[in-house]
Amino acid sequence: MKKKTTISILSLITSFVFLTSGIFADPLKLDVKEYVLKNGLKLLMLEKHDVPIVCLRVNYKVGSVDERPGITGVSHLFEHMMFKGTKIFGTRDYNAEKPLLDKEDELVMKISAEKYRGDAADKKKIASLEKELEEARKKLRDLVVKDEAFSLYLRHGGSGLNAATAADGTYYFCDLPVNKLELWAFIESDRMKNLVLREFYSERDVVMEERRLRTENSPFGLLIEQLNAVTFIAHPYRWPTIGWRSDVQNITKAETAEYFKKYYAPNNAVIVAVGDFNPADMIKLVEQYFVDIPDQSAPPRVKTVEPEQKGERRVEVEFESNPYIAISYHIPGIGHPDLYALDVLSSLFSDGRTSRLYKSLIEEKRIAVMAHAYDQIGKYPDTFTFIAAPRAPHTVAEVESALYGEIEKLKNTPPSDWELQKIKNQLEADFIRDLNSAAGLANEIGHFEVLSDWRYINTFMDKIAQVTADDVMRVAKKYLTKNNRTVAILVKKENNNKTKEAKEDNNKPGKATATY
Repeated sequence: MKKKTTISILSLITSFVFLTSGIFADPLKLDVKEYVLKNGLKLLMLEKHDVPIVCLRVNYKVGSVDERPGITGVSHLFEHMMFKGTKIFGTRDYNAEKPLLDKEDELVMKISAEKYRGDAADKKKIASLEKELEEARKKLRDLVVKDEAFSLYLRHGGSGLNAATAADGTYYFCDLPVNKLELWAFIESDRMKNLVLREFYSERDVVMEERRLRTENSPFGLLIEQLNAVTFIAHPYRWPTIGWRSDVQNITKAETAEYFKKYYAPNNAVIVAVGDFNPADMIKLVEQYFVDIPDQSAPPRVKTVEPEQKGERRVEVEFESNPYIAISYHIPGIGHPDLYALDVLSSLFSDGRTSRLYKSLIEEKRIAVMAHAYDQIGKYPDTFTFIAAPRAPHTVAEVESALYGEIEKLKNTPPSDWELQKIKNQLEADFIRDLNSAAGLANEIGHFEVLSDWRYINTFMDKIAQVTADDVMRVAKKYLTKNNRTVAILVKKENNNKTKEAKEDNNKPGKATATY
């Protein structure tokens, strides 16, 4: 969570409670009403009558952590597929489209099987099948109605239409006028029970392009991907949300459909509604449209526990870019009491221009252009991470040493009362800002319900207030240790190759080797 400037927490709380009167049972305690359908679908409702809309979220408790090798990235692919329509939306004639979709799948499988034969593959047969495939796809394109549900929402005043996939959950967003709630219920219930994997293969290519843009051609994206892959050696947090390249390229529609049936069931979903509506009416509407969707067996949960790290790990990534360094430490998952002190710790390091990393590395020593720390709160044990970039001509090694110096300083000297209170004020102010709109409330309620329980929100400020200077020192000593860290460094490919060549040259017979 990025933090902003410090403000008076008292004045903010006063104005916030005044502006959002009625949404709290007690001061800064959300008055969320719960309802569970007989198929297991959970509905969370928060009235907020000072806005003329309802912010709606359909969240599924499934993310990349639930995938397996071979289908990594399928949750993110599904984020794309959920906008491709159903038997009703996105097609001019589903009865005509269905046999063509089946034919497309059959041809794709035949082409893949023939290509798999390698040198023995019949190229003429492949060419013939590909021509037949293109003819089928041309007919399919004529039947598709692009973004029909999306356009329907927009025509009826919808906004904030989006979706997101994370390690622990998948989130779908929509804000609508209250008199359009039935339209929303009709569209979303239809997506949950009648989804069609339309344009599957072209959308798979779109995801591949997204991966190239965000990861393979991004120095920062590539660095973080490699950092996670080395930080976790067993737990599925090790693979990227967008998936490994070969998995995305080869995942089949049959595997995707099986994954959908297992995880995208009502008993693995939560609907969040925040805004100007009557809860009794909302319950009646959701019952009407969603109750007939059959539940599924409880989806499997991750059993793998990341083994305790026994020593520092390091990885070097070559890329044509300025250097970066990223350092991760293992921390507990949501629900652990140490997370509140870790929240304070990350803010002490990097919350604004008065933070320790900014003052030391950027302002005083002037060895870095960027230095940041954040704790990642996951459903399972996750990481506390430092990211920094050196200022030329300073090196990554100098920045790394300076980061460890700041960590050790905090282990041995507690933060001052003033510093600790400043950080608590900032955390509380940022927390309240996130809840200062119907959309922000819906996002936070849905996010924490997917991770664990939306009530995490109601306890956050009290828990932060209880963190002491000793707690901050204790978690720094407990988690920010050499044996518990993984270091990833991005180095410029050209410079790195020159260094290797120099080392090889110095080690040739007749050459002296010096160690500095």
